[in-house]
Amino acid sequence: MGEWRTDPTFAMCRALVDGADLSSFVGGPFDVRAVVAGLRPEVKDDFLLDEVPWERFPCGDDVREAVRLLHGGDPALRTRTDVVSGLCANDMRAAPVLAVPFLIRIAADGRHPHRAHALAVVASPARARHFGVASRAEMLLHRADARSGSRYDGYGVEVTGYPAGWSVAAARAAITADAVLLRPLLDDADPAIRIDAAYALATACDHDGAVRAAFRARIGVEQDPKVRAALLLAVAEATRAHPHLPTTAWMEEQWQEATQAPEARLAAAVGWLCLTDDPAPDGLRDAVDDLATDARVRSMDTLPWMAAVGGSREPGLRRCIREMLHPGRAEPTGHDDPWAPWTPTSR
Repeated sequence: MGEWRTDPTFAMCRALVDGADLSSFVGGPFDVRAVVAGLRPEVKDDFLLDEVPWERFPCGDDVREAVRLLHGGDPALRTRTDVVSGLCANDMRAAPVLAVPFLIRIAADGRHPHRAHALAVVASPARARHFGVASRAEMLLHRADARSGSRYDGYGVEVTGYPAGWSVAAARAAITADAVLLRPLLDDADPAIRIDAAYALATACDHDGAVRAAFRARIGVEQDPKVRAALLLAVAEATRAHPHLPTTAWMEEQWQEATQAPEARLAAAVGWLCLTDDPAPDGLRDAVDDLATDARVRSMDTLPWMAAVGGSREPGLRRCIREMLHPGRAEPTGHDDPWAPWTPTSR
């Protein structure tokens, strides 16, 4: 952590740690929201990486090189996305945000050998990480939409001192701007692509309901149970950010529908619990207890929502069930390292 304090390119972070007024940086060269918004279309479409001011943000040069190598398509370099996910996991998102438009374009290229790797980390900068948070009050919550006052203030600061909410806001704005490139991926032949596209799109600003409508349209034809579960969680996340009572009622119907795949019913139950303060009915409790077998819990733990809240002591779905339906139940004993970088479980 000491290196960034002495690096002259990290002027804003250093100034903030020293007590500078945050408002003096709004819209300026160190405001990643302004930088992302100012990227010209040809810079993104033609991968003009040298026109992006990576050097203004901690580890920016590393992220630029990772994107350059990934875009090159060398089979030996597919793990370069670890640079982005690793920084985000360690609470440094500002530079990874600048990679989002380029990662989306790699993912949207059906011929690119590393499209799946790129898409898997698109959403990382758009989510402030909360280890193991699986309560009804917190899961699927976009804090910017749940707080009054300045947007994204509730995210605090990154380890460098940079305002975390600025990074999250910029990442979500980038995903929103390129939603037109991500939405077709909901129909991709690869189930993992469909899941990760839903995970990324769920963070987009969706005031007109277009993203939520795309999720529901895909659900109407989706045959893979795990992908259906992902799409239902995505619907719930989008609806929590932009409340829509008919969708909440529809989500209730989904967990009640006995002909639904068990994975989809479980995801719908979690989604509905996050969308309402109503007490969990006995029918939901019974359905969850019956459907949440150990094998199914392990299978659903590969969904990025569940992987993010789970850990070595307790799979994600088990943690959701315990915190949402049995809040008095003791947490399993053991030890997790909350600072260990998270990587998606292989699908």
